[in-house]
Amino acid sequence: MLTSVDRLIFVRGVPIFKELRDDFLVRLASIMDELSFPANHTIFTEGQEGRSLYIVVSGRVRVHIGNQEIVQLDRGTCFGEMSLFDAEPRSASVTTMEPCDCLMLTQQQLYEAIDETPGIAVNIIRLLSRRIRELNQKMNAMRAENQVQPLQPPTQAPLYRPAKLR
Repeated sequence: MLTSVDRLIFVRGVPIFKELRDDFLVRLASIMDELSFPANHTIFTEGQEGRSLYIVVSGRVRVHIGNQEIVQLDRGTCFGEMSLFDAEPRSASVTTMEPCDCLMLTQQQLYEAIDETPGIAVNIIRLLSRRIRELNQKMNAMRAENQVQPLQPPTQAPLYRPAKLR
């Protein structure tokens, strides 16, 4: 997997961690667990209890509800972050599309890190906010598509018929 230097460089590039100090990133990167998953493996399912965030190091995953795909995520993106804060069941399932390596950060690890550096909480709030906006835009686009009626072919009979002359 990753050396400690590679891990630090990688974590530094993840959007929710970009604004954090290097000393904090070194600590955070060192406590994350490394996990490998085969292709077509369900990392977690909708409704399952979850208390961890995952970061894709390599490979690609799909976030889905049932068979409805929400988004595909690849290197440097994270998923599962909502469960870190609300302790609610997972809102979607995540399945690998190809072999994947991930870093995992647990709720306990994150809370200890936030106690040290509150800025990480702000970054995660920004990420959640952005994802909600993107989902809203996607839903609005879908709604707009469903409201637009396709053009109907013209009928055979004309709408206007001239009066017969006598």
